[in-house]
Amino acid sequence: MKKKTLIFAAASAAMAAGAHAQSSVTLYGIVDAGLTYVSNEASTSSSVTANGLSNGKAMFGMTSGNIQQSRWGLRGAEDLGGGLKTVFTLESGFNVNNGRTSSNSLFNRQAYVGLSSNDYGTLTLGRQYDSMVDYLGPISATGSWGGTYFAHPGDNDNLNGTFSISNAVKYQSANYAGFSFSGLYGFSNKAGGFADNRAYSVGTGYKNGALQVAAAYLQAQANNLGGFDPSNPNGAIQNSAVLDNVAGMQTQRTWGVGANYAIGPALVGLVFTQSRFQDRLDDVSLRYNNYEINARYDLTPALFVGGAYTYTQGLRNTPASGISDNRSAHWNQFSLMADYSLSKRTDIYAASIFQIGANNADGANAAQINGTDSFSTSRSQVVVTTGIRHRF
Repeated sequence: MKKKTLIFAAASAAMAAGAHAQSSVTLYGIVDAGLTYVSNEASTSSSVTANGLSNGKAMFGMTSGNIQQSRWGLRGAEDLGGGLKTVFTLESGFNVNNGRTSSNSLFNRQAYVGLSSNDYGTLTLGRQYDSMVDYLGPISATGSWGGTYFAHPGDNDNLNGTFSISNAVKYQSANYAGFSFSGLYGFSNKAGGFADNRAYSVGTGYKNGALQVAAAYLQAQANNLGGFDPSNPNGAIQNSAVLDNVAGMQTQRTWGVGANYAIGPALVGLVFTQSRFQDRLDDVSLRYNNYEINARYDLTPALFVGGAYTYTQGLRNTPASGISDNRSAHWNQFSLMADYSLSKRTDIYAASIFQIGANNADGANAAQINGTDSFSTSRSQVVVTTGIRHRF
C-alpha cells in the first residue's frame, strides 16, 4: 500500500509539473533614471515675438526614461498543443521620479491577448504598436540603442513609440527564411462613424546574417469636422505627440524604409521616413522628411559607443493663402552615446544631443529635442544626460 501511495504521489507531481510547464506568466520591466541638462527651454510665460520665442532658461534636473521609458508589465503564454498557444501582454509606462503613470490609462503602452502558431504567425487583439515601431524602429537609433532623445523632431514618425493603437487587430507572420510581415487595423468603435479616429498599418522585413532591411506604412484618420480627441477612450488614436496637440488635424500618413549591416563589432544603419499631416479645417498640410544615418561600435563586450545624424525637412502648404510651402523648416540633429554594462541587466550611460532648427519665429519651426519639455528660445538646443538603467 505504501508503495502504491508513493507511485501515485510521484505521478501526481509529474502531472502538476507538466501542467505548470504548459502555462507561464512573466513579470518584466525597465527602470531608467538620470540627470539631464537642457539648454534654452522656453518657460511657461514665453511668448512669440517678431524675433522668436523669448524668456528661455536652461534646465538641470532628474529625469525618467532618458533611453527607454520606465515600464512594468506582465507577459504570459499557455500551450494549447499542436504548436498553438495563447499569448497576452499588459504593459504600463511610468515616471520613476514621482511614481506616476505616463497617462491616465493603467496599461497605456500595450494590452492585448491572442493566439500564436509556430507555422502561421500570431493574431492579437487590444492596444498595440504599429508596424513603424515594429519594423523601422529597430533599425533607427531611437528605436534600438539610442532611445528617447535620438528620435526625429517630435517623434513625427513614431519610431520611438510615442503612441500605441487602441482597439487594434494585429497579425504578425511567422519567420519564413528571414522574411516576415505584419498588418494592423485599429477600430474607431463609433456608431455611425466607422472611419472616425481609426488607424491601419502594414510592414515587412528581411534579415539574413549581417543584413536587415525593412519597410512600413501607418495611416491614422480623425473625423471630418475636428481633430483627434485624446480624451476619448474609444478611438484608435490617443496620446500622439503631433496629432493630439494640433486642433483640427485630420490625417497622418507615415511611411519609411531602412536597412542596417553588421561589420564585425560595428553596426551601420540608414533610415528614411516621411510623415504627412493634413488639417482640412484650415486647409493646411505638413510634411516631414527624415534622413538618418546611425552607427554603433562595441569596444568591448560590456562597452559600446554610438552616434547618429538626422536631417529633417519640414514643408508647410497652405493653399487657401495662395502661398505654397511658405513656412518651410529644417532641423539638423547630432547625437552621441556611450553605454557600459555593469551586468546583463544593469547599465550606465552618457549621451549628448545637439539640434539646430531652421528658425524660432514660431513654435512649429523652433528647435526642440524629443523628450524635452519645451521649445528652444534660440535656433539650437542641447541635451546632456547620464543615468542608470535596470531591466528585470
